[in-house]
Amino acid sequence: MSPPWRILVVDDEPDLEPLVLQRMRRQIRSGKYEFVFAGNGLEALEKLRTDDSIDLLLSDINMPQMDGLTLLSQVSSIHQDLRAVIISAYGDMGNIRTAMNRGAFDFVTKPVDFDDLQITIERTVEHLQQWREATASRDKLVTLQNELDIASNVQQSILPGDFPSSDKYQTCANMVPARNVGGDFFDFVSLPQDCVFATVADVSDKGIPAALFMMSSRTALKGAAIGSGSPGAALAEANRVLQADNPTAMFVTVISAVYDPHNGQCTYASGGHDPPVVVHTDGTASQLPATGGIALGIVPELSFAEETVKLEPGETLLLYTDGVSEAMNVEQEEFGIKRILELFNGRPPRDADEATAVIFEAVAEFAGEAPASDDITCLALHRKTAS
Repeated sequence: MSPPWRILVVDDEPDLEPLVLQRMRRQIRSGKYEFVFAGNGLEALEKLRTDDSIDLLLSDINMPQMDGLTLLSQVSSIHQDLRAVIISAYGDMGNIRTAMNRGAFDFVTKPVDFDDLQITIERTVEHLQQWREATASRDKLVTLQNELDIASNVQQSILPGDFPSSDKYQTCANMVPARNVGGDFFDFVSLPQDCVFATVADVSDKGIPAALFMMSSRTALKGAAIGSGSPGAALAEANRVLQADNPTAMFVTVISAVYDPHNGQCTYASGGHDPPVVVHTDGTASQLPATGGIALGIVPELSFAEETVKLEPGETLLLYTDGVSEAMNVEQEEFGIKRILELFNGRPPRDADEATAVIFEAVAEFAGEAPASDDITCLALHRKTAS
């Protein structure tokens, strides 16, 4: 049996320790996690100096003697093989941005939702485990292909595996890289009033540089979504974060949408990305109006216009990268937006799973033996009909 993942929780609230131990008791009893506690950054640093078996740091930001941001700035010099998750006040984008710049892997917001915290911890330790496996195997690798295989596993581990759904809507998404690692990604963020923030993005270039920029972009967009709740404002905030520290001058095109399941309203904004497609109940489809906007990461202080559409019961919203529309066959023909619009004619998808499956199957059949020239990503959001 593997030893437990050791998690150092740093917070000055005395009630947090018994609460964590109570809510995480099953994982503790099963030997999956072991928790250590510190009341501020100074205590945490001392524990890290004397205990190199700590795997994950879960720290509040506002604490006496030494706050969480100062702690983050010193952790890497003591313990490089460590992942940090920050606990921040809801919407505190300034501190979240600083924390990410200082090496935080992810964050959760107060008041802490322990279901979300558990998912965040699981994703973090999974990433850390794969990173350690990659590091342990590094000296044994004899070809670049081996390294790319590991990088692909690390990249795939940060993409959501559970898709938001309720009795009112259902979602699904998939990404297939053209190489072992790619620059496309998708993400979902839960917002207040049961709304969901959905994103599909495409980083410039391919391979490992794109994959690294993809991780930064995903984190920036997630934080901006929670801090703003608006797709246009989220793209503007994410652009500020990415443009401020982008020495390689890479960029990312993004389409983001906020869906309200109570009334079917979907508000979207684009950063240099193709607009969404709506598949109607008869299987016909239409491309929504473009909102303008340029790619994120290059030009500072951009603003992004929004459009709003209402999804009727039974309709499906599609967000996709140009790996779908620009997929090529052996005759060098592109799949094209026209084929996307005609794909469901007379046979509308029953749910989001079917919608994405049909897209990927159609692109694969069209491309045939032609090598993939770009990553392929598609996200579907289906408004359920009343039961």
